Amino acid sequence: MTTLDVEPSGQACGATVRGVDLTKPLSDDAVGDIRAAWLAHKVLAFPDQPMSNQDLERFTLNFGPFGNDPFFAAIDGHPNIAAIRRTENETSALFAENWHADWSFQEFPPDGTCLHGRLIPPVGGDTLFTNQQAALAAMPADLRAKIDDIVVVHSARGGYAPDGSYGEDDAADRSMTIVPSDEAYATQTHSLIRTHPETGAETLYSVLGYIIGIEGMSDDEARPLLAEVYQWQIRQEFQYCHKWEADMLVMWDNRCVLHRATGGYEGHERLLHRTTIGYNPTVRA
Repeated sequence: MTTLDVEPSGQACGATVRGVDLTKPLSDDAVGDIRAAWLAHKVLAFPDQPMSNQDLERFTLNFGPFGNDPFFAAIDGHPNIAAIRRTENETSALFAENWHADWSFQEFPPDGTCLHGRLIPPVGGDTLFTNQQAALAAMPADLRAKIDDIVVVHSARGGYAPDGSYGEDDAADRSMTIVPSDEAYATQTHSLIRTHPETGAETLYSVLGYIIGIEGMSDDEARPLLAEVYQWQIRQEFQYCHKWEADMLVMWDNRCVLHRATGGYEGHERLLHRTTIGYNPTVRA
């Protein structure tokens, strides 16, 4: 029997979890306890977990199928693991520096993401999260009324199209393998306010960037409204700042948090291995 020690961050979301060994298969009870903590705190950090790639894959599959990562190249021998790498002298723009929910442009976006810290710099490199359930709950009534029933249009074109920020003109020394494609021009619609399928809580979903417009609204009308929502979503009171350690596993609920990378570790290499927890219809209400 596993007894989890769950220590909340004291910020808008996030908790540190001890009392479990992720290098070994987990019991059904342990998986259930972790899922409950994940739903409650939205971001979980498991320190001191020297996991192999096989351990990371096994852990991920406890919470859903592998998601589809359309614009990343996988590491050798592990088609569902991507290396999030930056070398000590790299000049490319920092990857994932803008707020986003992973792959919100997909028809069935992923439930979550796992990152395992392989090589962590001594300074910088924090990951920021912002709790979109809390942001919606605290939203002023006049702004909420403007967005209650809107459907927004998502696309990966700004990042992953050939003319996107990670496209053909990206820096030649990027150490992480990104694969731009014309597929990034495709669009997908989702409601801006969604009900979390497991908790039943209302939450804002995704953010300006992957969201490129509002269905049935001109760009001149949509952009100012999306910008107003964006400024509310990322307010400091909804944020959690995560500090990395080597051998730390972090998982987050893509359905109700945004995240972004930060720099500040110039002159140091950084490497994390990533898996995606795909859409899992079996946990829907």
